[in-house]
Amino acid sequence: MRTIQFREAVCEAMSEEMRADESVYLMGEEVAEYNGAYKASKGMLDEFGPDRVIDTPISELGFAGIGVGSAMNGNRPIVEFMTFNFSLVGIDQIINNAAKMRQMSGGQINIPIVFRGPTASAGQLGATHSQAFENWYANTPGLKVVVPSNPYDAKGLLKTSIRDDDPVIFMESEQMYGDKGEVPEEEYTIPIGKADIKREGDDVTVVSFGKIIKEAYKAAEKLEKDGVNCEIIDLRTVRPLDYAAIIKSIKKTNRMVILEEAWPFGNVSTEITYHIQHHAFDFLDAPIIKLNTADTPAPYSPVLLKEWMPNHEDVIKAVKKVMYI
Repeated sequence: MRTIQFREAVCEAMSEEMRADESVYLMGEEVAEYNGAYKASKGMLDEFGPDRVIDTPISELGFAGIGVGSAMNGNRPIVEFMTFNFSLVGIDQIINNAAKMRQMSGGQINIPIVFRGPTASAGQLGATHSQAFENWYANTPGLKVVVPSNPYDAKGLLKTSIRDDDPVIFMESEQMYGDKGEVPEEEYTIPIGKADIKREGDDVTVVSFGKIIKEAYKAAEKLEKDGVNCEIIDLRTVRPLDYAAIIKSIKKTNRMVILEEAWPFGNVSTEITYHIQHHAFDFLDAPIIKLNTADTPAPYSPVLLKEWMPNHEDVIKAVKKVMYI
């Protein structure tokens, strides 16, 4: 094992898959000459050249469409958005073309494409640059949505995503690119749709994913001092979602808190809550609590932003509430 940054894990995954398969290439704004807006493609232009690491104009609609058309013709493009906030400009290509083409062609045409880049808030970037889009894209049949929280998961899941024959939305965070974690020297992959129990516990199940799961870890450490053992499930993939892992944990702990960086209406937490009450209601000893951002656009003020975003103190309060302590 060795310790690398999240951005290095992303770069390694892309580079290894490009070495193994000439149909894989990367394109997006500043991915080549600038080594990526967040240096996630550092050195790739030097190794693979401008035909396979391609700087695009500032036109998400254009290069998203080029990627979809290229995938229809047998290539495996990786399309980087500088932020998924900018993907809204090209969302027609993602939703109406990439996600639907296999079904509309009667299975004749696959779209093996990865759209990747950062999602959700990254601090004081303003309302239009701080939106979480996981549940938006997860709502779309035909798309797979992956949201890793650490370098190990990022590398293994990105390699699997690039090899997948269907379109994958691969979501990162500006605030995770410098995070460090252990990654094996040898090649490995992680299956899409498989959650991971990051922490074993018997008292309450905490479900989360992406960068905000760090708040769950902080809460669990503090709660342990009070004799409360949290089981933390990292979804890693929100479509397909590993319902079985969540239900298995609920049968053990009988209580659940869901932590998600998204607006409270119609999100991943809502879907999980419905599924658990429908399929595991008799195992619940308390109502499920879901923690989301405030139901407003993200504020710019650091004071308001702190209040807007759920944190480990909110998790602690929610855990104590479902445990009636």
